[in-house]
Amino acid sequence: MSTSPLSAARVLERALAEWPDAEATVARGGRLTYRQLDDMAQGSLRALLAAGVRPGDRLGVSLGNDLPLVALFHAAMRLGAVWVGVNRALAPPEKAYLLADSGAAFFVGDDAMAAEVQGEQRAHQVTGYLVVDPTAGSEWSELAAEEPSWTPPTPDPLLPAAIAYTSGTTGFPKGAVHCQHNLMVPGKMVVRSRKFDTELRKADCFPLTILNLQVLSTLTVPQCGGTAIVMDRVDPVGIAEWVAAERATLWNGAPAMLYGLATNEEVAADSLRTLRDVWSGGSHCPQSIKDRFAAKFGLVAHSTYGATEVPTLVTIVPHGLEVDAAASGLPLPHLAVHIVGDDGEEQPVGTSGEICIGPTEDPALASLYHPMHGYWNNPEASARALRDGILHSGDVGFLDAEGYLHVQDRHQSLILRGGANIYPAEVERVLNDFPGIAASCVIGVPDDRLGARVAAIVELEDPAAGASTLDAEALRGHCRANLARYKVPEAFVVGTLPRNAMGKVVVAAVQQSLEGLDLDAPT
Repeated sequence: MSTSPLSAARVLERALAEWPDAEATVARGGRLTYRQLDDMAQGSLRALLAAGVRPGDRLGVSLGNDLPLVALFHAAMRLGAVWVGVNRALAPPEKAYLLADSGAAFFVGDDAMAAEVQGEQRAHQVTGYLVVDPTAGSEWSELAAEEPSWTPPTPDPLLPAAIAYTSGTTGFPKGAVHCQHNLMVPGKMVVRSRKFDTELRKADCFPLTILNLQVLSTLTVPQCGGTAIVMDRVDPVGIAEWVAAERATLWNGAPAMLYGLATNEEVAADSLRTLRDVWSGGSHCPQSIKDRFAAKFGLVAHSTYGATEVPTLVTIVPHGLEVDAAASGLPLPHLAVHIVGDDGEEQPVGTSGEICIGPTEDPALASLYHPMHGYWNNPEASARALRDGILHSGDVGFLDAEGYLHVQDRHQSLILRGGANIYPAEVERVLNDFPGIAASCVIGVPDDRLGARVAAIVELEDPAAGASTLDAEALRGHCRANLARYKVPEAFVVGTLPRNAMGKVVVAAVQQSLEGLDLDAPT
C-alpha cells in the first residue's frame, strides 16, 4: 500500500475522473453530481479567497446540514485553511469560546449565527464574518463569482487542517488538531473493510459541523464513488422518511435514535428496507434496544467505538455479525488497541485498563497511522495524551479473546445522553457561576431511552438559608444561556456535597444518593 500522505484537498479527483456525472451529495437544498459538487466547492474557494482567507487561517463554521456546508469543507481543504466546526446547538458563550481558543480570524455562518457570535465579547478577535447565501445576487454569490487574484498552492497533507473540540474534563473543551492525511485515513479503511463501492448511499443525520461527520461522510463517500445523503432531521419519522425517499444503504445513529425508530408507531417496519448496514455509536447501545430494532426492521445494529483524537472510528463490529452487545467491535485495519494498566504495562486478555490506540503491527498499514498533532495551544494535555508513542484515550475497557474491545467507562465522569457527550465539569463551571451556589456536582441518571439524563446537586454558599433561597427557574435560565440545551440539568437538588479527606467531592456517594431520582417529576 502506498505510503504517500493522503490529501483531503484532492479527495474528489478519482470520482471526477471515473464518475463525474454520478450523484455525489443529496441534501435539503438539492442534488449534486461530482462535477457539480466540484464546481460548488470551487465557488466557495473563490469566496474565501476574495474575503481574504489564507492558508493556515482558522475558519470557524456554523452552518446547517445542507449543500453549502459540504462545499465549504471541500473549499477549506483546497485552500489549506484550518477548519473549526462550531455546532449550532451550542450556547453563544460556548461558540465564542471555540472561536477565541482557536484564534479563528474568520467566521462563516448564516445571518442568525453571525449575529449571535458578534454579540459575544469573547469572540471579538474574529475580523471577518461571512454569511453564506447561495441565492443569486447575494454577497456570498458575488464573492464566489470573483476571479481570484492569487491561487493557493496545494496544501501539505501533513500540516494542521482541522481542530475538533472535545468536551473538557477541566470545564473547557480541548481542540484536537488533525492534518488532512488523518482526516482521509478512516474513510480509506472503512471503504476497504466494509467493501463499499459506487452503490453506497450513506445517510448521516448528525451535524456535519462535527469534524467526525465530515470524515465519515464528505471524505469517505467520494473514495468509493457513492452518494452522501445529508439529512436535516433527527426525529424517528424524519430519519425514516429520509432513508426511504433516498434509498439509503447505510445509516448510523445514536442508541436513542434506534430506540425511537423501533418504538415509534408512525415508523413502518418496511421504511428502512433499503438499509444494508446500520451503525450505532456515541454511547453503549443496550441489547434490549438492538433486539427491538432487529425485531421490527430485521437489521443488525453494529456497535462502534470512536475518539475525536483519532479521529472518529477506532473499532466497529464486522458487517453482518451479531456479537455480545457489550462489544464495540474490532479495530480498523490500520489501528491496534492496547489496554494499559496504571503501571504502564499492557494488560492481558479480559483485564481492564486504559484504552490506548496506536498503529497495527502490519508495516504496510501501520504507515497510514499518524497521530493527532496534539491539543491546540495545550502542550501539557498533548504530552499526557500522546506519551509512550500511543494515544491515551482516558477511557476504560478490556479486550476479549477474539480481540473485540469492550468499553466500560468513557473518560470516567463522562455523561452520554442520547449519543451526545456531556462532561460534568463543563456544566459545573456554569452552575458555580450562579449567585448563591458554592459548589456543585453533576451526574448522569440512568435512562432506558437516552442512556442517561443530567441531574445536579448544588451546595449553597449559605446552607442555613435553605433551598427556598434558590431560584430554580433563574438557575435553569442561566444554564440555558450558557450551555447547549442537552447539557442543562433536568433536576437540581440542594444539599451538602460529600467530600473525602482531600476535600474532593465523592462522586460515587452523590450517585448513590440520587438513585431512584424521578426526573419526570417536578424537582
